[in-house]
Amino acid sequence: MTDSARVECLLVATDRHADMLDLPAVQVKSGCGIVGDRFFRRSTRHPERNITLIGAEAIEAVAAELALAIPLWAPRRNVVTRGIELNGLVGHTFRVGHVLLRGIEPCDPCAVLGRNLETEGCSRDTIIRAFMGRGGLRATILSDGVIRRGDMIRT
Repeated sequence: MTDSARVECLLVATDRHADMLDLPAVQVKSGCGIVGDRFFRRSTRHPERNITLIGAEAIEAVAAELALAIPLWAPRRNVVTRGIELNGLVGHTFRVGHVLLRGIEPCDPCAVLGRNLETEGCSRDTIIRAFMGRGGLRATILSDGVIRRGDMIRT
């Protein structure tokens, strides 16, 4: 991690297939998720998965490799970061602003990501393969608080 590891943008969707909303700040609740997000208090199968993160650098790298325009909201993760390797946070506790999180597992790309980004010249499978190993991180929220765009990320 560098001193510049930070939150680039914060995204929520109010319903299953709703557009992702880019917000300046989100309220989070320990063990529940992001207030207002479609998964808030709804993950009974995996209650420890409260929030997802992805690196802006990963999105930009895939976009460059595949010659696609991929907006930061397109992978449908909640927190887009810059300046930190998220895969290294699996099993570790870290802070996003004043909120404490713990990395649970990599957030591998899924069929939804492939379907949302496929084009005539780039198949779902190609997109999913390109995001393998850089699809982000699932984390659990350990403290209530507010996460803001620009917040520092500290390990």
